[in-house]
Amino acid sequence: MKKIKVIKTNKAPLPVSAYSQAIIYDKLIFCSGQLGIDPRTNLLVKGIRRQTEQALLNIKHILNAGNSDLDKVLKVNIFIKNIKDFKIVNEEYIKFFKKHLPARTTIVVKDLPLKALIEIDVIAICK
Repeated sequence: MKKIKVIKTNKAPLPVSAYSQAIIYDKLIFCSGQLGIDPRTNLLVKGIRRQTEQALLNIKHILNAGNSDLDKVLKVNIFIKNIKDFKIVNEEYIKFFKKHLPARTTIVVKDLPLKALIEIDVIAICK
């Protein structure tokens, strides 16, 4: 039977509830939804552009801690509060995915934890 490995890094915000930053099973890493929280201050950054960038930076650090990286991402789920932010989210998103664009779903939601404007989760391959 394959083992499950829990990923934890201080370079990304620690969980605000009962979940792990990421879980590795076999050669896949499942990264929990990340908000635009700055891990140094533990506070949500302001604005959709900065929150998108910070959420993706958090994901990058979690993936690195799990022996993976953004170029190994297969699937992305994005949850945003306002569809009018879609263009800004895409502008920041493409700065992070340079080798390929993963499969992606974007969903507009009523609310997110901590009154965040965006939450992003990914599934990636471990190196």
